Amino acid sequence: MSALSRWLGGHRQIVRSMPNTPALIGAGITGLCALPDVDSAGKALAERVLRAVGSTVWIDDEAQMDAVTAISGSGPAYVFLFIEALQQAADELGFSAEQGRQLAIETVRGAAALAAASNDPAALLRERVTSKGGTTEAALQVMLARGVKDGIVAGCLAAEARGRELGKQLGGD
Repeated sequence: MSALSRWLGGHRQIVRSMPNTPALIGAGITGLCALPDVDSAGKALAERVLRAVGSTVWIDDEAQMDAVTAISGSGPAYVFLFIEALQQAADELGFSAEQGRQLAIETVRGAAALAAASNDPAALLRERVTSKGGTTEAALQVMLARGVKDGIVAGCLAAEARGRELGKQLGGD
């Protein structure tokens, strides 16, 4: 934000935001970070504006904004890839395109709602669905063996690193 402040002639009332595409339907999340000179009224205004398109989370250290981008800014694409894979599997299992779409999207919507409604970590929710020797365990073993979880984490780290690179190219500090 210091580069932006310089570009704006030293203006110090700057709040940086990173919304994501679900904001298009009022279901987004926006990461916010403010320069120290932004007072509580300025922060409240920024939050009020951005809550119109979803929820907000304040980040104290601007360096974390690239991580916000990696997790929630790019995150919808990761979820869409997962939905795409579920739809492909549904197709290969004989469902119509519409049935596959409905099964995939409603599964993701329901799982996200359950995770949001629960105080339990996602790992525990996953374990509760996974019966020893059952179908879910068989599927998860294959997915984990193929590096799905590690690939997601590595992808997020790559997105964060790329965000830092882009910031440097734009003259960020």
